[in-house]
Amino acid sequence: MESNQPNKVILLEDGWKEIKEKAIEELEATLNNGFKKKKIFKAHQYIHIYTICYNMCTQREPFNHSEQLYNRHGEVISKYLSETVVPALKSQRNEFLLKELVRRWDNHKMMNRWMKLFFMYLDRYYVKQYCKPTLSEAGIKHFKVQVYDIVKVDAVNAMLSVINAEREGEIIDRNLIACCIEIFESMGMGQLDSYKEDFEKQFLNGTREYYARKAQLWIEEDSTPDYLIKAEDRLESERARVGHYLNPTTEPELMRICEREMLENHQQILLEKEGSGCSVLLANEKNNDLSRMYQLFSRCPYGLTSMATIVRKHITKSGNAIMAKREERIEAGEKETSQDPVLVKELLDLHDKYMAMVSQNFAGNALLQKALKDAFTEFVNRDIGKYKTAGLMSNFCDRIVKTGGEKLSEREVEEYLSKIVMLFSYITDKDLFAEIYRQQLAKRLLNHRSLSDDAERLMIGKLKLKCGSQFTCRMEGMMNDLAIGADHASEFEEYYRGLKKQNDIDFSVQVLTTGYWPNFRPVNLVFPSELNRCMNIFKEYYDRKYSKRRLSWMHSLGNLSIKAMYPNSKTYDLLVTTLQGCVLMLFSTENEMLDLKQIIERVNIPDEVCKRVLHSLSCGKIKVLKREGTSVTVKSTDKFGFNPKFSSPMRKIRIPMASLEDNQGSKRVEEDRSVAIEASIVRIMKTRKILGHQQLVAEVLSQLHLFKPNPRNIKCRIEALIEREYLERDADQANTYRYLA
Repeated sequence: MESNQPNKVILLEDGWKEIKEKAIEELEATLNNGFKKKKIFKAHQYIHIYTICYNMCTQREPFNHSEQLYNRHGEVISKYLSETVVPALKSQRNEFLLKELVRRWDNHKMMNRWMKLFFMYLDRYYVKQYCKPTLSEAGIKHFKVQVYDIVKVDAVNAMLSVINAEREGEIIDRNLIACCIEIFESMGMGQLDSYKEDFEKQFLNGTREYYARKAQLWIEEDSTPDYLIKAEDRLESERARVGHYLNPTTEPELMRICEREMLENHQQILLEKEGSGCSVLLANEKNNDLSRMYQLFSRCPYGLTSMATIVRKHITKSGNAIMAKREERIEAGEKETSQDPVLVKELLDLHDKYMAMVSQNFAGNALLQKALKDAFTEFVNRDIGKYKTAGLMSNFCDRIVKTGGEKLSEREVEEYLSKIVMLFSYITDKDLFAEIYRQQLAKRLLNHRSLSDDAERLMIGKLKLKCGSQFTCRMEGMMNDLAIGADHASEFEEYYRGLKKQNDIDFSVQVLTTGYWPNFRPVNLVFPSELNRCMNIFKEYYDRKYSKRRLSWMHSLGNLSIKAMYPNSKTYDLLVTTLQGCVLMLFSTENEMLDLKQIIERVNIPDEVCKRVLHSLSCGKIKVLKREGTSVTVKSTDKFGFNPKFSSPMRKIRIPMASLEDNQGSKRVEEDRSVAIEASIVRIMKTRKILGHQQLVAEVLSQLHLFKPNPRNIKCRIEALIEREYLERDADQANTYRYLA
């Protein structure tokens, strides 16, 4: 048939015979026998067939055969699939079925491509004009109906069998499965409906059943760490499987099913398993296993809740064991003191250990950080004996930042201070810590016992960062007083030098701002004339400079350096407090023994204070005074005198004395707490006007962060405010208060 005669009409059967003989039969033969040549059709062959189709579709009616060619295009594909492809597939099973399916699909794609090229003109005009499926779509639909729908169940079963074989460690042809997955994806023609409904659904159900069996077997045979190693390996292999041959959209649901079957459904058993559960791993410090446990259970919804509970209980148990050691020591008869560096160091080490675990092994997870916080809050606030943990921590700080305490490098001091502040964040008596620390800071600064200003300011800065500027404003004020005081001291020294007589003593004064410094016990002394003259000179100088300021002398905080000369020609520099110095000066001219009453009358200090001073001078390691008395403590019948036999290898000697402040600031703290509670109540009621008792207590507790008041104390402060007419009880509603403006 000659196609280069444009004026000759091509009849349907004539044209179709040419197309069938020279194109379709050749194409089918090639598909059945394999591709033995690179190109099935040469260019002139293709152009000849295309021209015939073109002419048949462009002839005028009634010789326009577009519709008939479109229908016969489908019939050819459908016939080939039903008569050749389907019988070939039905004769195969298992993996051979998959290989045959992939081969036939590749053949179909080739056939569909050439059929589209031959009948291309139909796609350009007829398909668009009559809204028909394109030739490619029609070819895929025929494959779906004639082949896919028939073999898909057997194909899915064969695929699942191969995938499970790979899960058991066998080597499979991954490319074969990937090609099969492509078929399922292609059947959706741009959508994944066929893939998800026909394959993914069965694949996920099979995965669920497979890992349910595996997990039960592992639970019975393996320890928790071994189980988790297997689970981790399987999760990674399933994720890799998606990359090898599954559609990426399968991954979220696949991983969720694996996590549920291997982890979530057995979580409690794994965490509590005897001999290898979470608490055992914590006790044995199996950090790698704990890290794996965290990473796996963090995948599950609420997966870390139970783990956090176990971690909290374990840390609490470890902390209580440390606190119990102190309790045992006290019960065994050890003298209870406000210093317990061993306890504080053990708490710091425990915190370092579990903070590192939470940060490194648990990735700083908020839930596990809260478990750590709750655990430490529980046992750090246990009161063992009469000294609270807040006081013990403050005293530990005092040891490391004052001279003569712990011998540490600057880096070690900074590390300890950082750790203490972290531990400080867990205590509920933050105001008590602040008060004790402020008293100790004052003593260090005034007695020149501070290791360095940098260390002091570093600690204050850390506390400020943790609790705010109001918490540290008085401490900062104390530091500023000393900085300003250096300028005052130099000015007064120049002034004093102009008035100083030959026998006058060296004298300096530190001026403190009352609001910043603790309220130390005032003691009025009878001073030697030399000291009185110096004090009067300073008062004149200060009154002239600041006429509107009032000076109050705090003699209990002063220091003296006394030069003591003994009969054996030895000379010592005694570094003492002002109180000790005034008592010692009595014996510079007095050779007789003096009793307690005589000393009190001459120095004018209270009985209790005088006993402490005399005890430090006559009963300690450094006995610069001799005592006539047999009791351990100073009695009113004891007599005291100069000790000519005193000797020491050191020339400069510091004589310590017990503090006059015994209660570690607890009374002051209680007063401040009462004020803070009342202020909080008034602030709340001023805003709310009317409020029930329980609501008021709850809001007060939520506002106070520096301490945790007892609800009974809150009730007492409410009663006090009612008495002072800030509040009144509601006449109509019980347990309800009204604010009185």
